[in-house]
Amino acid sequence: MSEWLTGAGLWVLVGFVMLGAVPNAVTVVQVVLAAAHRVRDHYAPDEVDVDRLPRVAVLVPAWNEAAVLRFSVDRMMALDYPPDALRLVVVDDASTDETPELMAAKSAQYPGRVLHLRRARGGEGKAHTLNHGLREILADDWAEAVLITDADVVFEPTSVRRMTRHLADENVGAVTAFIKEASEPPNWMNRYIGYEYAAAQAVGRRAQNVAGAQGCLAGGAQLHTRANLEQLGGTIDTTTLAEDTVTTFLTQLAGRRVVFDGNAHCLAEEPAGVVGLWKQRLRWSRGNVQVARRFRGVFFRPSRTHRLGRPWFGLMWWSTLLLPAFMVASSAALVTLWFADDGRGHDAFRLLWIVNSLGFVLTTVFTLLVDRQVAARTWRQAFAFPGLVSLVVILWVLAPRPMHELVRSVCEHLGLGWDAHVRAGLALAAYGWGAACMLAAYLVYRLDSVRDLGWFGGVLLFLVGYGPLLCAITFAAYVAEARGATATWDKTVKTGKVKVAA
Repeated sequence: MSEWLTGAGLWVLVGFVMLGAVPNAVTVVQVVLAAAHRVRDHYAPDEVDVDRLPRVAVLVPAWNEAAVLRFSVDRMMALDYPPDALRLVVVDDASTDETPELMAAKSAQYPGRVLHLRRARGGEGKAHTLNHGLREILADDWAEAVLITDADVVFEPTSVRRMTRHLADENVGAVTAFIKEASEPPNWMNRYIGYEYAAAQAVGRRAQNVAGAQGCLAGGAQLHTRANLEQLGGTIDTTTLAEDTVTTFLTQLAGRRVVFDGNAHCLAEEPAGVVGLWKQRLRWSRGNVQVARRFRGVFFRPSRTHRLGRPWFGLMWWSTLLLPAFMVASSAALVTLWFADDGRGHDAFRLLWIVNSLGFVLTTVFTLLVDRQVAARTWRQAFAFPGLVSLVVILWVLAPRPMHELVRSVCEHLGLGWDAHVRAGLALAAYGWGAACMLAAYLVYRLDSVRDLGWFGGVLLFLVGYGPLLCAITFAAYVAEARGATATWDKTVKTGKVKVAA
């Protein structure tokens, strides 16, 4: 053992191990905050001022979206909202499918309520398409609020009413809703995403409401007051891949509140496979890296104007964004301690997984209890979220004796035996799994990109974990940003599967 790996050096390694527990420790606090949302909610679930609803222009960017617009336009027109106070503006980004013809028919079907704007030259990205629509909407004084959404998103009848009620508070600049994955019939990937969305919104955004700082307005459900948009310059940021997050930060930095309404529900179709998810989330993750770089001076700097600089928000943001780095550092430190044959490695490993187990169990149970509909649809994926291998490690830490006997019997049944070398190898594998699971998830993605794995991809993801796949995507975003890869806005293909659920 080298001289540096003694005394203080070993304790430094233990500190690196425990970096892996920081995100889940923050998650535990998040659940506690979310539990307090009932007493800190902006409005009660059914409290709506029916006497004064603002005039809302719904802005939809569309490129080759005929498959979903034929249903979502009708649903928007059927909302429980005064017809004379709701207009739908679809900005056609030079579509090459049936979108122009479809929107011409819809404009004729709903005269004065559905407007079709077509860009002569498209392909510049979502933000440019939105800005084209915003220029038209803000050119006159009709719209008192603008709801930015996606072509495939279907709003439940009362959702826009519930969103607009928050605008009665002049301190509120923007509102976002609870977007649910609603593909019908759902496959294994849709169910994973459905649970993830519930955890991120029903738990995460409720906690952010209580803390008074929102990380992001959902891109498919962001309602802005006219005043907020005008004070932001009347345009959406075009320099990043996360224009919705930039808008969220700028709104709050200007002293206006951003509110999440968990009672306003929207339905959306999400990717059905690993490659589709990777493509979508790589864009999101790169956008978050860009946002973190742009607003780096905001975090951990308390302000009287906004709450983005408060410690918990900074911990929440950075522990999520740096989770892959924490996992690699933690695993590397554990493996080093294993080779050093230091007992502190075993103790740190147990503490790390106890904290992570607590965060996982608490978040999973709370999320499933908060939304019973999501629970019925996704409970299997909720418990399989970290992957079977990680679940075995969790059980090993929480119930060492029965798991020791189970693993021993499995090894002996497979002919591996149960000598010191086998036990040491299993310990080393467990110590390094925090980083290795991301590599395994990346390999699943590579396999799926070569040949569509179909249901077998679900089997592999069950073993490796959906959570590790998200971490692998974030790690890939680090690499893409470090390489200076071209930042392009790639459209997620939608097929209209949400129409059945709606």
